[in-house]
Amino acid sequence: MAKKLAFDRVLFTTVALLIFFGLVMVYSASAAIARERSPLVNPFLVKQALAAAVGLALMICLMHVDYRWLRRPAVVYGMLAVSVALLVGVLFSPQLNGTRRWFFLAGLSLQPSELAKLALVPFIAYQIDKKQGAVNRPSLLVPVAAATALVSCLILFEPDMGTAVLLAGTALLLVFLGGLSWSWVAGALALVPPLLWLLVMAEPYRRGRFATFLDPERDPLGSGFQALQSLIAVGSGGLLGLGPGKSVQKLYFLPHPESDFIFSIVAEELGMVGAMAMVVTFAVFAWRGLRAGAKAPDLFGRYLGWGFTGIVVLQALLNVSVTVALLPTKGIPLPFISYGGSSLVVTLCACGVVLNISQHG
Repeated sequence: MAKKLAFDRVLFTTVALLIFFGLVMVYSASAAIARERSPLVNPFLVKQALAAAVGLALMICLMHVDYRWLRRPAVVYGMLAVSVALLVGVLFSPQLNGTRRWFFLAGLSLQPSELAKLALVPFIAYQIDKKQGAVNRPSLLVPVAAATALVSCLILFEPDMGTAVLLAGTALLLVFLGGLSWSWVAGALALVPPLLWLLVMAEPYRRGRFATFLDPERDPLGSGFQALQSLIAVGSGGLLGLGPGKSVQKLYFLPHPESDFIFSIVAEELGMVGAMAMVVTFAVFAWRGLRAGAKAPDLFGRYLGWGFTGIVVLQALLNVSVTVALLPTKGIPLPFISYGGSSLVVTLCACGVVLNISQHG
C-alpha cells in the first residue's frame, strides 16, 4: 500500500500565522504614511496582500511538486545562471535611493538579490549531495566558494552588504553542517573580521554607519537618528506595549517603519510580550524546518531544507539585531513581516520547498 504523503501542519500553521501577523503590522506601521498617499485605501497593505496571495499560491504549488526536481543539473545550474544574469542586469537599472537593487515594470518591482537565495541554496545542497564525503576537499569547496563569492560580490555592487553577508553566512552554515573540518571553520572565521573591515572602509557611507553604530548619540539628528528612534520605540513599549495601532514612533519619527524597522513598531505596540511571542514563532519555524531537513530521505533534501530554513532564520536574526542596535544599520527586511513583495514571495517559495520535504520524512 502506497504511503500517503502529509506535510508538516505545525510548520504550515506557523507560516500562516507569520503572514497574517505581517499583514496586520504592515497596515499598522504604514497607516500614517499611507493616509498621505491615498486617503481611501492603504497602498502598502494592498501591495503586501497581493504579494502574500501570489506567494501562498506558489508555496502551495511547490508543496505538491517533488523537491527532487531541483536536483537535476539543468535546473541547478540554470537557476544559478539566471540569477547571475539578473544580478548583472540590475546594475544597469535606474537608481533608487542611491542603489540599483530593483527592476521596475508596470508598477511592479523585482529584487534579483532575493531570487539569488532560491538559486544558491539548491546549488550548495546539490554539491554536497553529489560529492558525498568530499566536504573538506577542493572539488566541493571551490565551486561552492566561487558561486557564493560571485553572487555576493554582484550584490555588494548594488550596493547591499546585508544580503551579501546573509548569503555568505548561509553558505558557510551549510558546508559546516555538511561536515566541514574545524580547521577550515577556524580559517574562515579568521578571515571574517579583516574582510568585513575592508568592506566597511571601502565605502564612506559604511564607515559612517559603523561609526554611528559605535556611538549613535554622536549625531542624534543625522546618522544616528534611525538607531536612536528605533531604541526609543522598543523601550517605550515596555512589557505589554502601547496597544495595537498606537505607536508614536511611526508618526514620522522612525524612518521606514513598515519595512526595515517594523520590529520596532511590534515592540512599541505589543511590548516585550508581543515581541517575544513573534521571536518564539520564528523559533518554532526553525525547529520544524530543521526537523523536516533532518528527516529527509536523502542528503539533497536534508541540506535543501536546512538551507532554506537557515536563510530565513538568519535574516530574521540580522533584522532584529539591527533594530535593537546590536549591528550597524542595514536595509534587510524581517521575513514574513516587513513590507516588500519580492522578499515575501521568495520566502514563501522557500517554505513551499521545505513543506514538500517534510512530506517525505
